Amino acid sequence: MSNKNVKIIDILLVEDNSGDIRLMQEAFKDCKIRNNLFVARDGIEAMDFLRQQGKYIDVPRPDIILLDLNLPKKDGREVLAEIKCDENLKRIPVVIMTSSKAEEDIIKTYNLHANCYLIKPIDFNRFMEMVKSIEDFWLTVVKLPC
Repeated sequence: MSNKNVKIIDILLVEDNSGDIRLMQEAFKDCKIRNNLFVARDGIEAMDFLRQQGKYIDVPRPDIILLDLNLPKKDGREVLAEIKCDENLKRIPVVIMTSSKAEEDIIKTYNLHANCYLIKPIDFNRFMEMVKSIEDFWLTVVKLPC
């Protein structure tokens, strides 16, 4: 059976924690998600990637962004606000993935038009379940904009 009709999803993970990056890479690998996972380690790097500036001139536009809130240089809230105010970027779904359980963060990110808010589990198996749920919903059920 041919997989030539299966679209490979380009995912931008904006995360500064090396352990969380490795977990996410492992989770996507284990879930057999057909994707290209790109990583930006701070908010400025994320915006350069999204605007295809500097060393990111030839990168694809991501189909979905997984965004941590607590980032160096420019935090996730600022990145989210910039994405959602940019005519070329605002339709890319942004999934907030953070350890923050603060109601203030949840309200603020939804007010900035985040598409969903996920609290990162500490337990590896629950983390894998969360990634699988991302796959099931965002990469299988949802029709992403072109």
